[in-house]
Amino acid sequence: MPSGVPEADSSPTSTRQHRQSIVRVLGLGLITGAADDDPSAIGTYASAGATFGPAFLWTAPVTLPMMFSVVYLSSKLGQVTGKGLFDVIRDHYPRWLLNVTLVGVLIGNTIEAGAGIAGMTAACGLLVPLPAGTIVVSVAAAILLLQFFGSYTLIRNVFRWLALALLSYVGAALLAKPDWRAVLAGTFVPRVQFTQEFVSLLVAVIGTTLSAYLYTWQSNQEVEEEIAQGRRRLADRVGATEQELSQTRRDVLVGMIFSNLVMYFIILSTGATLFAAGQHDISTAAQAAEALRPLAGRAAAWLFAAGVVGVGFLSVPIMTTGAAYDLSQVCGWKNGLHAHPRDAKAFYASIAGFTIIGTALNFVGINPMKALVWAGIVQGFSTPPLMLLLMLLTGSRAVMGDRVNSPGLAALGWITTIAIFAATVGLVVSWLV
Repeated sequence: MPSGVPEADSSPTSTRQHRQSIVRVLGLGLITGAADDDPSAIGTYASAGATFGPAFLWTAPVTLPMMFSVVYLSSKLGQVTGKGLFDVIRDHYPRWLLNVTLVGVLIGNTIEAGAGIAGMTAACGLLVPLPAGTIVVSVAAAILLLQFFGSYTLIRNVFRWLALALLSYVGAALLAKPDWRAVLAGTFVPRVQFTQEFVSLLVAVIGTTLSAYLYTWQSNQEVEEEIAQGRRRLADRVGATEQELSQTRRDVLVGMIFSNLVMYFIILSTGATLFAAGQHDISTAAQAAEALRPLAGRAAAWLFAAGVVGVGFLSVPIMTTGAAYDLSQVCGWKNGLHAHPRDAKAFYASIAGFTIIGTALNFVGINPMKALVWAGIVQGFSTPPLMLLLMLLTGSRAVMGDRVNSPGLAALGWITTIAIFAATVGLVVSWLV
């Protein structure tokens, strides 16, 4: 059918493609954006809002273009090469570099998964009167059951609905009745404090908004989508048209705007309540939600807790699956959620192993909220080298062919890379000084 003919818009093929495009935007982009607001991120944003109030709101619009560049570049790499991120790194870089990068990512993902389960447990304690140990084990079991016995399509659809739990933070922020003049000032007038506390939280925010598991998940999700459409051979998956990449840009932009707005409203809700009331030190997710009760009402407290639980069931499986993707691709194991556990035993065993380790971290007396913030800081150290590799790969014609980064995208990507490195260096300097 000739391109550019208006009548083609009403054909069955065009209608099906249009429907698939809508499903993609409401699926892949929404899932990745929601996963970015995992319990670690929620804990970090809540801590930042309680500590610095509306003055920290400017970090949301500033991180939006960085979030877009990271996720879009990861998505583009998966589409063009037909492989996951670590598969591509293995093809083009020395083994020692591959292994060092893998270790950093696995540590970050596992700690953040454990911290995410801790945050979910603390929030569940407000909603369901059960012992913490029972909640931890139940959460881990439910996550593993979904990953082991759910098809990729089922998992994607479940994740899509779980993403909507994050809308609860918009309600929580509005119920907090913020001072809108202070909100506008905090949004558009950046204020930076050169203190260890401020820099630590800033690095944690950058680390958790650009978490390592997003790179892995997004690139592999593109591969999973191709396989779900019947393109099981690598030769069938290699390459992407400009139309496909344009659709991906829209997809990623929708997801990142959604994620960024949620980040904004979490900082706003705790800044308008906890910071204003002088409650700057949050020790648990339950305390953050409970503190909202007398200040913003029971509904705000429940909305805050429900958001942690809902997005935890989405993001923790993405963290553990992402770690399993990375390990499997480095070791050359068959991997993918499209595969049955008996056909990809090492991959699914890795998922179980990382989930068990993350669960075990909750029985060694770690403070849940502190663990959430520290997990974000760990990601702040593990993502700079990963982002550097991503920029080098997507800018290489040997890898991308004629789909290398445009000058504008390359500039945005390198600015993001520099910002990530600078934030981590700033944290180290603040510790030393």
